[in-house]
Amino acid sequence: MTVEVPLLGGTANRGLVYRVGNTVRRPLRPDAAGTHALLRHLEDVGFDGAPRILGIDGAGREVVSYVPGDAVTAPTPAWGLTDIALRSVGELLRRFHDAAADFDPSPHPWPHRAPQPWAGPGVTHNDPNLDNFVFRDGRAVALIDFDLAAPGAPVWDVAAAARLWAPLRSPGDVDDSRRDRGLERLRILADAYRLDDAGRAGLVAAVRASHDWMCDIVRDGALRGVPGFAAYWGPDAALRARRTDAWLERNTDAITAALG
Repeated sequence: MTVEVPLLGGTANRGLVYRVGNTVRRPLRPDAAGTHALLRHLEDVGFDGAPRILGIDGAGREVVSYVPGDAVTAPTPAWGLTDIALRSVGELLRRFHDAAADFDPSPHPWPHRAPQPWAGPGVTHNDPNLDNFVFRDGRAVALIDFDLAAPGAPVWDVAAAARLWAPLRSPGDVDDSRRDRGLERLRILADAYRLDDAGRAGLVAAVRASHDWMCDIVRDGALRGVPGFAAYWGPDAALRARRTDAWLERNTDAITAALG
């Protein structure tokens, strides 16, 4: 099959990712060697929750295997916001971190490392957004889009997932069934991931740092003219980011209490 079918979702590569048969063609980053090595490691250890790296096509694009299933893209489907879906996200994220635990990232450059004290050890996906999980029958079965993967402590990914999936933000910025359930869903995610006591104690700080870190990446991409980032980072997004920062600051104690 040579027909190229555009795949929805994503920000940095919006409009540039295509399915061709059982493969996906994506822009090749200059620093992709580390990501490719990580994907090969995941394949070698038998982790079935990530695409396989297949090579580079004649157009100079990265080729990975297509993972069948559905992603949580707009308009957000109800099945993607259930507590069952959320638990499966936590379980898959834990399986990914366990599978990546023996991967050595040191031979490769990584442009988007987590800041201290979350710089490692370990490897993080760094973008566990709703549209970067593939679901089947309402449960997460694979992570996709490893462009931001880098060395980092696993709790950094848990914090980002909590921020995005619970979600941990002002209820006024949540317009779906998750509204006013952020703290309850945070506990569901942490329990599904089997987050330890140290991770729970440090999660609030990681959530706040993760939010600012990702905002910086998106803002920088918008300033550099990356179309997806520029479309996202308008005045509304900047104001929403400030509201999230304020909500996290006001609710630090409540978030910690919700983790038990």
